[in-house]
Amino acid sequence: MKGTRQGVILDVIQRESISSQEMLRQRLHAEGVDVTQATLSRDLKELGVVKRAGDGAYQRLASGPQTTGDPLATLQRTTAEFLTRAERSEQLVVLRTDSGQAALLAIAIDRAALVEVLGTVAGDDTILVICRDAEAARSLVQRLESWRSGTLLRMPALAR
Repeated sequence: MKGTRQGVILDVIQRESISSQEMLRQRLHAEGVDVTQATLSRDLKELGVVKRAGDGAYQRLASGPQTTGDPLATLQRTTAEFLTRAERSEQLVVLRTDSGQAALLAIAIDRAALVEVLGTVAGDDTILVICRDAEAARSLVQRLESWRSGTLLRMPALAR
């Protein structure tokens, strides 16, 4: 049931411009799928669905973190596509994206399991990254800025 429901969700958001969970819930109902708001919210998160910056419609990006493969390469692509600014204060890093894109970048950071990162908290266009210490935060900002500018600097990951 869950797989079918999630398949219908993806089908609907690919065919139509859907900008709210209530609108999506109504479209799913018209397709014969009844779902609560809480279940729909969980499904959207599991599917890696985010809102586009331009029109606020839901989308699932092919290059986003839901893809299989190298999580560090995915983070590099996601950073290059969505990061607009990175600032550090001691062991904290604040990342900025366009509206609706912070969650996608935060998921990519979490899945890459970077040595420097303890965790992330994402809002609509802002991510708070908690690093192990100030040096780790400095290293993270340097790495993310290099990827944002197109210099795909390869550094170690996966050592949490």
